[in-house]
Amino acid sequence: MKIRSFVISLFLLVACVVSAATPKYVFYFIGDGMGMGHIMATQSYNREVLKNDELILMMQFPVASMVTTYSASSRVTDSAAAGTALSTGYKTNNGMLGVTPDSVPVTSVARYLKDAGWGIGVVTTVAPDDATPGAFYAHQPSRSMAYEIDKEMAQSGYEFVAGSKLKGTLDKEGNPTDIYAHFARHNVAIARGLDELKNIDSKRVLLLNSDSLDSNCGYTIDSIKGALNLPGMTQACVEHLQKHSPERFFMMVEGGNIDYAGHSNDGGAAVKEILNFNQAIKIAYDFYLAHPDETLIVVTADHNTGGMAVRFGDISLIDYQRMSKDKFGYYTKSILNSRRIFTWEDMKAELKSWFGFWDKVSISEEQEKVLVEKFENTFNLRNSADQETLYNSFNEFSVEVFKILNDKAGFGWVATGHTGDPVPLFSIGAGSEKFMGVHDNTEIPMIIKEITLGK
Repeated sequence: MKIRSFVISLFLLVACVVSAATPKYVFYFIGDGMGMGHIMATQSYNREVLKNDELILMMQFPVASMVTTYSASSRVTDSAAAGTALSTGYKTNNGMLGVTPDSVPVTSVARYLKDAGWGIGVVTTVAPDDATPGAFYAHQPSRSMAYEIDKEMAQSGYEFVAGSKLKGTLDKEGNPTDIYAHFARHNVAIARGLDELKNIDSKRVLLLNSDSLDSNCGYTIDSIKGALNLPGMTQACVEHLQKHSPERFFMMVEGGNIDYAGHSNDGGAAVKEILNFNQAIKIAYDFYLAHPDETLIVVTADHNTGGMAVRFGDISLIDYQRMSKDKFGYYTKSILNSRRIFTWEDMKAELKSWFGFWDKVSISEEQEKVLVEKFENTFNLRNSADQETLYNSFNEFSVEVFKILNDKAGFGWVATGHTGDPVPLFSIGAGSEKFMGVHDNTEIPMIIKEITLGK
């Protein structure tokens, strides 16, 4: 045991010495809503189902720490305040973006690096004008000011921004805005999907989903045809920055749908999102292996969503889950809205097909009795008390289905909102030793700035 501890200590010392150089390439990964419970659930799946002896990639990094996340207005932060802290090093009130509590604009680490000649990329699986990505270029008193945030995105000069679709294209009355004209005036080419991106040679690019798709890129577990995904966008951003800013670049990459799964208390979707996030990290890690003395990778989260915990259960059962709780919730609402006759036997067949109930996932007589009761209350009596979450609402039948799935797989939740728990931090590469020890979220961008710019 002592020998093993000595070897680990020696490895960390060597890693720190090797990483003493100033990085030229910085990858800043933010798992939205990703707490340690989410990561441990994913690692459990990695070990027990995928049969991997190695830890998931982020957990293999030599520096592992944790980060406090409170905002200026609450012990429980929202994404806007947390994004502001992670990008600028300043605390602000929940709901405020890129400004202090008294609305004074503060500068993000991406802006400092851009002004110093670095290429900049911002990538997310949600809207690129959402709170976390917006914190790296925008300064607004409210995260809901999408049109104003989009204008700042267009004016930022950043070489590459990618996400689902813009929220500032319609005004409050639902009429089209002129936001696309702002991007055109600032020489930003807009690509709809990775195939269209291949035909664009502009230095500045905004990569979006098709307008026909949802406001985020969708869950990995739902396999939405034609939707952008985080590894694909990350790879596209690396290639774009290597072409247009090969000497130095900074990328912020957000796994936004981890947060959506947390709000929905959907354990299976959360695990599959973190595996997808891990694939994006692998792209940066491969780049690091090619440029070990010049690359820094930092992985953290803005906050914990849902307070996910690992409990006793069979985590392999999530492989029989073929749709997210959100998608199932929309499906049940479509049945209710259609007023069509839908029997319990019809639903039982669907639950067997989509979640493996009664086939792969054992359902007791008592559990089936509760499901039938919730089914009758929701679809026949239409007297369902909805569960309200940040992004969705779920009828009591949908809630019961996913309660069973979580219990069987071994996932526990304490909330459908954010928690004030600390979040993990993992790092590797040039300057990564600076992230050892417990940090506040405001310290992370300051350390990156110090490592890269010396100030």
